[in-house]
Formats: sequence, C-alpha cells, structure tokens
Amino acid sequence: MSAQGNTAARIEDYALIGNCATAALISRVGSIDWLPLPRFDSAACFAALLGAPDNGRWLIAPAEPARTIERRYRGHTMVLETRFNCDSGVVTLIDFMPKARHGAVDVMRIVRGDRGTVPMKLEAIFRFDYGNIVPWVRRRAHGIRAVAGPEAILLRTSIELTGRDRTTVGEFTVRAGEVVPCALTWCRSYDDEPPALDPIAALHDTEAFWRQWSARCAPEVGGEWHDAVIRSLLTLKALTYAPTGGIVAAATTSLPEKLGGSRNWDYRYCWLRDATFTLLAFILSGYIEEAKVWREWLLRAVAGAPADMQIMYGIAGERRLSEYEVPWLAGYAGSRPVRIGNAAHLQRQTDIYGEVMDAFYTARVHGAEPEDDAERVQQELLNYLEGHWQKPDSGIWEARRDVQRNTHSAVMAWVAFDRAVRSAGKFGFKGPVKRWAAVRDQIHREACTRGVDPERGVFVQRFGGKALDAALLRIPLVGFLPPDDPRVIKTRDAIADELTLDGLVRRYLPDQTPDGLSGDEGAFLICSFWLADNYALVGRRREARVLFERLLALRNDVGLLAEEYDPHAKRLLGNFPQAFSHVGLINTAHNLILRKGPAEHRAGG
Repeated sequence: MSAQGNTAARIEDYALIGNCATAALISRVGSIDWLPLPRFDSAACFAALLGAPDNGRWLIAPAEPARTIERRYRGHTMVLETRFNCDSGVVTLIDFMPKARHGAVDVMRIVRGDRGTVPMKLEAIFRFDYGNIVPWVRRRAHGIRAVAGPEAILLRTSIELTGRDRTTVGEFTVRAGEVVPCALTWCRSYDDEPPALDPIAALHDTEAFWRQWSARCAPEVGGEWHDAVIRSLLTLKALTYAPTGGIVAAATTSLPEKLGGSRNWDYRYCWLRDATFTLLAFILSGYIEEAKVWREWLLRAVAGAPADMQIMYGIAGERRLSEYEVPWLAGYAGSRPVRIGNAAHLQRQTDIYGEVMDAFYTARVHGAEPEDDAERVQQELLNYLEGHWQKPDSGIWEARRDVQRNTHSAVMAWVAFDRAVRSAGKFGFKGPVKRWAAVRDQIHREACTRGVDPERGVFVQRFGGKALDAALLRIPLVGFLPPDDPRVIKTRDAIADELTLDGLVRRYLPDQTPDGLSGDEGAFLICSFWLADNYALVGRRREARVLFERLLALRNDVGLLAEEYDPHAKRLLGNFPQAFSHVGLINTAHNLILRKGPAEHRAGG
C-alpha cells in the first residue's frame, strides 16, 4: 500500500499528549496523526503525519466548517482542549492519555457541547506497522475491535460506528451541556481484554496527576517566564519513559530538517549528550527526583566496557537501534526517506565522555549522592578516553561520512578530565589525579592551538580548518575558557555575524556541512539559546533577553518547540516536540534570572 499525497498539518499545528510511556500528536483540526503503541519507539498505528490519512489517523471534528479554532492545555497539565466555534454552536474536544496500565495503553477523547447544537464526525483509520497493515475490524456492543497479529485496538463509544472503505466512521450531534466520550485502548490480541475505564473519572485522575507534578515547581522558578518554563518541564516529563527514567529526544521520527530533504532521523531514543543540560534543567527547577532517575538511567545505560559506550540508547537502555527505511510512507511534505532506528548509534563521538563525566559531577555538586558503581564506571571511562581522545570522530552533528578532529569534541574531552580533577578535590574521587590534570592541560593546549584559525583568532569546526560551528558557543558554557577571553568573544561574534538567519543561529554554513548532505536547513534552536547564554555570561543581558524573547515567540500556540525553525518560511522544522530545545529554554531562563544559572554552574565548578 502506498500513501497518496501528504495532508499533514504544519509541524507547529500539532499538540502533544502523553502518558510517560508513549505520546500522540493531534492537529488543530482534531486529528491524531501520530501514535506509536505501546512505547515511544514502537510502530505507529496512526502514521498520517508521515504519509496520508490512509496511513492511519483518528479524526473527531465538527461536520461543518469552524469559524475559529482555539487550543490550550488545562492549566499546567498535559490535558489538551480544542475549542471549535461554528455557526451552529461551540464544542470542545478534550484529549488526554491516562497513566499506562499493565498490558494496556489508553487514549481518551471527550466531546463537550458548550453552546448550540453542533453536528460532529468521527473517522478512525487503524493501520499497524507505520501504516502498512490493515487490521481485521469487528463490531462490538459499544464500539469496535481492530486486530492484526499480536496487537489489538478497542474503540469504545456510544457513537454509532460503521465501516466504509476500510475506515470506521460515525456521525453524531452534541448539544450544550452534553458530553460524548470515546476511549481507545491498545492491548495484546492474545490477552484478555482490559476492562474499560470511565473516561470522566480518568480525566479527573489524569488532570490531578499533572497538576500535582507541576505544583512541585516553586512559583518563583522561571521568574516572569514561569509559565513557559513549566510548559517545557511538562514536555520533558511527557517525553520521559516512566519505567526507566529515559527521556527521548523527541516524540517523532523523520520530521525533516529541510522540507523535501533527506535529513530525516528517528529521535525516539535517549542521547547521552543531553545528560548534563537535562540534569540542570530539572535540578534548578526543583525536580531533584527526576534528575536522580535520569542519572540512574544514564549509569545503567553506559555500564560495561568503555569502548562499547554509545552516543544514544533505547528508552530502556537498548543498544541495538538498527536503522531501516519505510518505503510505503511518502514522508512529511514529501520528505523521504522515512527512517526507523538510528544508525548514528554506531558512531564514535568523543564529546559524550565529557557529557557523562559532567553529568555525574553536576549531580553530585547538587547533592545527589553517587550510585555504588558510579565511581568505577567513571574511572573506566577516563582510562579509555586517555588513549582515544586524539582519534577522529563524527562529532556533535553526527557526520555520516568523513570523521575528523573536531574542536568541540576536544573541548568536551577536556571537560571529562577537568571534572575528574574537580571531583577528586571536592569529593575524594580516587584515581591518578596528577595524570588526569596533565592530560586535561594537554588537550587544552592542542584545542587552543589547532582548533583556532590563526588569521581570525576564532575557534573553528575542525583542527586546521576554517569553518565556523555553532557548537563552539559551548566553550564558555562548560568552563573551557572564560566568557571574556578574546578568542571566545571573537568566536561568539563571528557566529552571530555569519551563522545567523534573521537573528537565529544555524549550526554551520550550508556549504560547510560535515555530513555531505544538503546543508540548507533552518536555524538550530538550541544553538540560539546557547548564544543567549553567552551574552548573559558577559553581562549583555539586554541582548540575551531580546534573543530569548524571540525564541519564546517561536513556540506554537500551546508552547511547544521543534528542533529547528525556518525564518524564511516562518515555520518549525525537525522532530517535535524536541526535548533539547525545551531544555535550552529552561536553562536560558535560569541564566537570565538566577545569580548563578546553569552556565555559571558548569563554568565555575
């Protein structure tokens, strides 16, 4: 079966609901276009996002055109409300996912009549295996059951449903004061059917869970940007796989970094690179328990031989993330190929050793006592890195062709040994401290010599090269050099002058992409947050604030960010919502309001 055309909405037209095990994307018009079941990294049963409606979706919407559509989350929760204002009246669609239960995942949709009498329509197209498998659908007393191999979906509702062209449809009306619930439940086809949940009771329980969680964030967190910070924290929580504490980079795969391009990657995995940023975002926002759980996931994931440490893992710590293409999906806006899995997990990226060492150090600085095996794991990582830090790698941007000596990778190798030395002084971390200090100093000298363009006095992407790289904005953020060092200032200003599009930062120039693919992409949002952090570190708070406010304005109507933004087309690009972008938002807010924000924490020890 092939998808005919692509009808997916703009990326910013989607909202997220989740249950800390998986997540769904819902468009402004009330269509669930993406839903992997039962986990973030499972095959999707609704995949219209990456193809066409025939690849699976679940639409509930007015049968007549809506004059206006308004969306919001119910306070500080992940319960979504979409309000349709029609000529015949007003109706609200309430979407949420209750907490996952053993052997089952539920999605609840409640239609509430607010004014008048509104004719409504329901269209459910169930397709397992990313839109590839049409299930066998049987009518039930209160809905339908769709089965394909080991999976089953139950749709329970009072709406009269009929089958039409391999699609389940229903028509109904909602009057003011009426409530019409629909409950979808995923389960194994060979297990006993899970009992039905009461949608109204489930709504109250789900709302209470999120309100209790968000209430742990003190009112002063985020200052004037408290609501934006809370929404980003909720997004991170929704992207967390509760059984293990792993946080996926995004809820989606293959949303393009360039419309129609081939930079389409699967981000439903956990990157080590995000570790310290995520820890600081949680810790400084008061979520110490979440930070500890994330650190424990990190320790379990990297346990083993240091040579085998990967840049990313599955949500339970899986190591094999084999990549393949899905030819029957047309791709978002025709952006092929659609990829499942991520071959980058096989790459050598030296910077991750610094990220891991920094994460353990940062957690301990903030009072999280180390796990029993943490010190031994760190010692083994350092022993391995001591003999391998000079080797070429694929770098932070995961180049899939030539490896090189990346300056950013050297900087983060320095971080690894620097944090080991600091840990020895602060916490009695055992090891050859003098040797670690010598290696640290050697890396520093080499990066400051070979990683700097002698003509311009700026740090460059690769040793001996000329190209700029926005990752070098991290140099003062991790304490490699002070923010007022002339080389840091020149690098920051060169990036601001040469790598920006309408004031937003790109990773590199289009003709200097390190992976050989088309470099014509949008601005990379985390890099723009890093630039704001750089301004904040040197007291240029007005410029930092202006840039931060500009980035906040890029969020969609419910406060979500993707990976990139296209200033020309004025639309979000890349996988969505992107955890790293929201971590950047949280940490930059802290940098602007705290006496010692995340950048100061990392730079100052």
